[in-house]
Amino acid sequence: MRLNKGLVFMSDTRTNAGVDDISQVRKMRSWHVPGERVITLMSAGNLATTQAVVSLLDERTKAPEERHPSILAAPSMFAVATIVGETLRNIVMRHNDEGQSAADSLFRASLIVGGQIKGAEPRLFLIYPEGNFIEAGEDNPFFQIGETKYGRPIIVRSYDPAMSFEDSVKLLCVSFDSTIRANAGVDLPIDLKIHERDDFTTVRERRFERNDPYFESVANGWAEALGIALAELPDFHF
Repeated sequence: MRLNKGLVFMSDTRTNAGVDDISQVRKMRSWHVPGERVITLMSAGNLATTQAVVSLLDERTKAPEERHPSILAAPSMFAVATIVGETLRNIVMRHNDEGQSAADSLFRASLIVGGQIKGAEPRLFLIYPEGNFIEAGEDNPFFQIGETKYGRPIIVRSYDPAMSFEDSVKLLCVSFDSTIRANAGVDLPIDLKIHERDDFTTVRERRFERNDPYFESVANGWAEALGIALAELPDFHF
């Protein structure tokens, strides 16, 4: 989510390869160069593909002789998105059957990458399996990947670019709670990361575990508020 104050990221940790193959995997990864840049990547789709992308990007940041192209050497967030997109496309196509497109591949995945490099604005990108991407702006200030339909209406109705980080986290918790209640493929724990504009020193992150008091209070409060709002709506008459 893109706010005036910076960027907010939230992801669940459930992977689902069938009703009898459910596991917990972290879907958020960050790279931080104190005083210079902060980058966060979130993933959805084929787990082998997303882990390969993260591993390759991470390897390039640690091995100088294999550093290019490295997201820690990229001159802009646009260049970072380009590197990530090319890496994703190459990995998807490497595993494809001959002639199969990235969009149709069993190994397809989608990514969200965002962050800030000193001297530039915070930027947020949605990257498709084909490696191309779009950037968040005033008309599309937030991105979702994975299971999106249940939680999206909550954000669309309540998002405000001027909102505080605290209110944005509350909003995202409500959105995730709505999705969790409707889809078994999404569940706690949930990871949170906040990039405050022009802050390259403070890492603000949190994991909401099962039975987390704050997440439960938001979920229960939202359910109660919906009940009250429904009761106050005009009665229907035949």
